[in-house]
Amino acid sequence: MKKILVTGADGFIGSHLTEALVREGYDTKAFVLYNSFNSWGWLDHCSDEIKGKFEVFAGDIRDPNGVRTAMKECDAVLHLAALIAIPYSYHSPDTYVDTNIKGTLNIVQAAKDLNIIKVIHTSTSEVYGTAKFVPITEEHPLQGQSPYSASKIGADQIAMSFYSSFDTPVSIIRPFNTYGPRQSARAVIPTIITQIAKGSRKIKLGAVHPTRDFNFVKDTVSGFITALRSEKGIGQVINLGSNYEISVGDTVQTIAKLMNVEIEIESDDQRFRPEKSEVERLWASNIKAKDLLGWTPEYGGMDGFEKGLKETITWFLDEKNLMSYKTGIYNI
Repeated sequence: MKKILVTGADGFIGSHLTEALVREGYDTKAFVLYNSFNSWGWLDHCSDEIKGKFEVFAGDIRDPNGVRTAMKECDAVLHLAALIAIPYSYHSPDTYVDTNIKGTLNIVQAAKDLNIIKVIHTSTSEVYGTAKFVPITEEHPLQGQSPYSASKIGADQIAMSFYSSFDTPVSIIRPFNTYGPRQSARAVIPTIITQIAKGSRKIKLGAVHPTRDFNFVKDTVSGFITALRSEKGIGQVINLGSNYEISVGDTVQTIAKLMNVEIEIESDDQRFRPEKSEVERLWASNIKAKDLLGWTPEYGGMDGFEKGLKETITWFLDEKNLMSYKTGIYNI
């Protein structure tokens, strides 16, 4: 496989993945969301050695003709384009169905018709809902506790149905709570870091008792590339996680320690999910990724988490990066 299409290439994980593919020597096409500003999202800020070395296709994942056009002459598709903000899904669920479910249908339908060699579809740990057992394996029940997670369950099922029905070579990668440079402030780690970086010592948050399995973006990217190169992932759902559980509250204190500040947590009602929608516990089993793909996280455990947080904090403390974030408002 030489020519790779990355959908959602303008986003957080997608931009890191696009850069990594270029560095690995792949002929890379970046599918970005069309807009009148001709913005390529985070790819506008990619490193100098990457600029000019990838193709850009501006379109909309909801448009089947545009998707098919972008996929022509590509060998593989890494499908990351999605709406992912959970709070926004509460009041605009229809857009999540169109983008996440129908967008995925557009990808696998075109892949079937164009004889694409491999499709890697991006899932999310949110499809598991609150853990019924830990660590969470790929056999864990799926629970749509938010419109977002329900739309991703639908997208996963559409993708896998094409493997079962038409032998479309689909793999599903299911990352747990990816964090790192460029992440949106709608996520908890950037929310904490940016508030501290802007001088606040009273950090506004929602629930702090839920636990998460945070996966540094470099590990998530390496998981995608490992899956791209392996034949063993076809027809499989594979978790990418650090196999380490930490609460949001402990995450706050860890970040404060690394940034050498003392903070106070302030509850902000608008940041709480509805009670039955809150995912209380996430902790990944990554045994299948190790066994099938030979993938292991470089940022696992508490030491790895602190290492990833230090890299993330350093990036956010760069003024030209920090100025892109509106820390004074709640980012839905």
